Amino acid sequence: MKLLFSEAAPDPARYVYPYAVWAFLEPGETPADAFAAGFLPGSPQLDRFYLVRQLRVPLVGWAPTSENRRVLRKAETLRCELVPRSAFAYTAARRDEWVAYADAKWGAGVMSPERLDRLMSGAVVSHVLHFTDIATGDDRGSVLLYLEAPTTAFYYYAFYRHGPETKHLGMAMMVRAVEHFARTGFAHLHLGTCYSEQALYKAQFEPMEFFNGFRWSRDLEELRHLVRTAPEGRHRLETPEFLAFQPGPPAELARASPFRKGP
Repeated sequence: MKLLFSEAAPDPARYVYPYAVWAFLEPGETPADAFAAGFLPGSPQLDRFYLVRQLRVPLVGWAPTSENRRVLRKAETLRCELVPRSAFAYTAARRDEWVAYADAKWGAGVMSPERLDRLMSGAVVSHVLHFTDIATGDDRGSVLLYLEAPTTAFYYYAFYRHGPETKHLGMAMMVRAVEHFARTGFAHLHLGTCYSEQALYKAQFEPMEFFNGFRWSRDLEELRHLVRTAPEGRHRLETPEFLAFQPGPPAELARASPFRKGP
């Protein structure tokens, strides 16, 4: 991969000069290589990726926790079907339902109809995991996915009817997705970013890994530390509290880093 560093807001008084890291695939590489290095898609065309604190579930040998089993019991009435995007009925009515859900869940305009159309016509959505009620056949929800078998599944956006009676449906869909891709032989299911307390619900799977900027970590206390604290004008690698979670000092971490400048 080739990297670009896009300058972000600096804090010269504290000698903090941050950059957002963008990645571009080279010949012979696929999006799975970017996911494995800690990047998520930065465009629907999969022509740009950005480095983030993302989560993934290692699926080889995965088994549900007691909490996962409790959620699965609540999801027993759901039929789960994996549909290629090209065969999925992306109707005007379904589009309107998804936009209405996004407005209620994330705020008006976050997922505009035009943006949703771009996602559904882009390479970033290869499949849809569609959920229906076993008894009635009624739609219950849909998950937009990028799949690159056998290594990488990306749980991108989930849509379902939003309301008090469906407050557990989103979690049920996610657990069913983990179960499905573990059963069908994928190596990892990527669940997106984790920068807030609200996103920590994704960390209920065991094992769980997150990318901390230079390696995949399974230390959930480290993840909670990152979510619940701010570096206060310093880089994380300058804070003793963060370094306490690491196996060595920065110079040692650099030797194991997946990133390097070639000759």
